[in-house]
Amino acid sequence: MPVADWVVQRLEALITEGILKPGQALPSERSLSARLDVSRAAIREGLRALRARGLIETVHGRGSRVAGLVKRAELPPLMRQLQARPETLYDLFEVRQMLEAESARLAALRGSRADFARITRRYEEMQSSRSRATSAATLAQLDHAFHASICAASHNPVLVHTLSSLSDLLLTSVFASVNNLYHREEDMRVIDQQHTRLYKAIMARDSEQARRLAGAHIDTVIACLREIETSEHLLVVDALPTAP
Repeated sequence: MPVADWVVQRLEALITEGILKPGQALPSERSLSARLDVSRAAIREGLRALRARGLIETVHGRGSRVAGLVKRAELPPLMRQLQARPETLYDLFEVRQMLEAESARLAALRGSRADFARITRRYEEMQSSRSRATSAATLAQLDHAFHASICAASHNPVLVHTLSSLSDLLLTSVFASVNNLYHREEDMRVIDQQHTRLYKAIMARDSEQARRLAGAHIDTVIACLREIETSEHLLVVDALPTAP
């Protein structure tokens, strides 16, 4: 693989996984060159490719920033709507289902060895956290990182860009599901099993099975949350706590 293509994959993954967020400034070419241990020429070529895909924006004299389809100023009203109208959470899950099912299908078809290694790392981090006394917030972040790594492996820049721009809202939906199901061991066990089947389907490059499993996973989460609403008459929809 050409070095510049590897640079594109690496930076694309950082954007998709939310490590580099929409609006955030990228490190300088010199810093990226040192961090990734590649030439500055490869960094420049990689940045040009990311600009062409619409993933970053560059202003002369001010450097490059991660682009965003949804401006930060537009996010608070959506978050307020989520708080005021919990039903919006299910609208968000419908969007996740459409995007993540296709992400899983494309990841199985197009994922590289490096992509699969990254997905494996995120999967193992998520699974190992279940055997420890991990908070709901940490579990949500690990769950989100696993699904984001699958999206990065789709190599569809529009899909990657869309999910990256909606990162905060999507993470809120993951936190809502984990927060509500955290103490329901049987539900969490089923979700863990679904994650495992999805992971194995992608690793086996079974694209249609991966698509079906990703969609079924969201269906299960929705069904569990609906059951909580019916039986407990309360659904917790909070934003993910931020570090102090």
